[in-house]
Amino acid sequence: TTIDVTEEEEGPFPKYAGQLFNNRSFNTSVKYLISGPGVDESPEIGLFSIEDDENGHVYVHRTIDREKTPSFQIRFDIVHRETGQPLDRPLYFKIKVKDVNDNAPEFPEEEFSISIRENHSEGKYDPVFQVTALDKDESGTANSHVSYSLSTQIPLLDGFPFDIDPTTGTIHLSGCLNYKTASTFKLLVKAYDQGTPQLSSTATVNVAIEDANNHPPVFTRDNYQLQISEGREHSAALWLQVEDEDSPYTPAWRAKYTIIKGNEKEQFTIETDPDTNEGILSVIKPLSYKDDSEKRLIISVANEEPFFSCENGIVMTSSLEPMNTTVNIKVTELQNVPQFHPPILVVQKEDEMKPGRMFRKYLATYPDGGPNKIRYELSRDPAGWLSVDENSGVLTVVKEFDQESPYVNNSLYTIIVHGIDTPPQTGTGTILLYLSDIKEHMPTLVDPSLDVCDKKEMRPLIIKAKSPLVHSHSWPFTFELAEDSEDVKSTWKLGRNFVESVELLMLRSLPQGTYVVPFIIRDRRGLSTRQNQHIRLCFCPDGHACEDLPQRAVRFGVSSILLCQFNVPQSKSKAVFLPQEGEQTFINYNEESSKPLCHVSAKTYILVARILRMMLGINYSGKNNAI
Repeated sequence: TTIDVTEEEEGPFPKYAGQLFNNRSFNTSVKYLISGPGVDESPEIGLFSIEDDENGHVYVHRTIDREKTPSFQIRFDIVHRETGQPLDRPLYFKIKVKDVNDNAPEFPEEEFSISIRENHSEGKYDPVFQVTALDKDESGTANSHVSYSLSTQIPLLDGFPFDIDPTTGTIHLSGCLNYKTASTFKLLVKAYDQGTPQLSSTATVNVAIEDANNHPPVFTRDNYQLQISEGREHSAALWLQVEDEDSPYTPAWRAKYTIIKGNEKEQFTIETDPDTNEGILSVIKPLSYKDDSEKRLIISVANEEPFFSCENGIVMTSSLEPMNTTVNIKVTELQNVPQFHPPILVVQKEDEMKPGRMFRKYLATYPDGGPNKIRYELSRDPAGWLSVDENSGVLTVVKEFDQESPYVNNSLYTIIVHGIDTPPQTGTGTILLYLSDIKEHMPTLVDPSLDVCDKKEMRPLIIKAKSPLVHSHSWPFTFELAEDSEDVKSTWKLGRNFVESVELLMLRSLPQGTYVVPFIIRDRRGLSTRQNQHIRLCFCPDGHACEDLPQRAVRFGVSSILLCQFNVPQSKSKAVFLPQEGEQTFINYNEESSKPLCHVSAKTYILVARILRMMLGINYSGKNNAI
């Protein structure tokens, strides 16, 4: 048989649960016994007993939790009261714990975070998320039957954009989302059972909306006018701007430009600037004035991601007609007028820009590549800060730059240089000198310090630059040596340019030590900066790692600043492995510099050696400490 007890019942205890009976008890003095789980075994030892062993009355001694133990299988014996001998075979009965609704449904987490696309479809067949709550009460009863509802949605818009299936807990959209209206939602989901009293719990679902493409790119101008000279390529001849209201740097914002008409001869290309989203139109095949003095290009723009719209609460993906603009190009006959490179040069004030120092070399060339007969002069330098060499185009600082000068506007000082031909034809170049800090827009050296093993045959060094973070694709770079002195020109020379790097060649062998080679690096936007490349020419015992010295000769170009150095072996540091691509430009150096760096008397040697030993903490008496 089965005895039913109810969980969570209150006392007083012991409390009568039921009665056991055996027909062998007629006309015999018997004793009823029970044993097993809930009596003298786990779980719940001492929970049940027979208080009246003569009549088989079973009692419960404390509150029971059905969720821990839903039933007990108990052994029932009947023995002779006096002899203790069994009067019948053992029987088993079940004590079943009846459920009460004492557990609310529980979510596995109190808070969930999800993200969905703005163009997510509405309806039950494309769910957003599913929540599940479990109820510990007896399965298959009203106490454990869980239903779901949305209690709140924040922000609360016109109509609830989210809905939930009350049976499965599946959350889906009931309309369209709009990233501009609300980019996040907080949903409070309620799970409740059907018991009495009804119990419930809640969980929060945080929904982040990812912007999708529901705003097409729009050209800021309906048409452009462009004048291009014939017979040459033109990189970045025109920049086309678009406006897009979607989130920047997402596929919904990034523009794709296409020349849909006027490029039958494939003379033009257009690409997208990844930072500004502008279209960059370039001439990749020279134009001819005789063949086409005027050209008309039609350029369309679309996004990387397909466009969608919301119609009557339903997301619709459609092939939107691309936006177009027109570029009218006038091809001009080639005139041999000097042209500056770049037409606009952007420079930031640097510490090295002191009176007497080189500012920049700003050159012009003839379009037809003819012999250079250009004479340079300053057309505009109202504060008189610079001078220009009329033959070389080298600009030199004459006066200290003054931020408070009346000719400085918003930290910007404008300089205009003319390149004059004979017979008189004048080209114009503009220099924008920023007195404020714009370093974050400038290219920089990847590795400002290089260690190089001193060998008889030296391969070219590869000097590499990198774009600033704010303009990640500002290459190709143009490199030049920043100093025009004979010292630099006789020691260093630039070789081939590899878009983001340049070869640096040593024209003659140099003594070991540290050298500073000044560079000017210019990017495709015309921004120009001075950077110092430190090169340590060192002895490598193993051919791979420099042997560090406690004192190094620092040289600018090649002229010695420190005339003497010790040759003291100490720790080693890794040296640069020079790339194999420079093998065809090996240079065999002479041995002129193998002679001692300087000659001193014995007394001077002893004095200097003692002083330097004290300064450097050197304490040895070897022969390898000669100056």
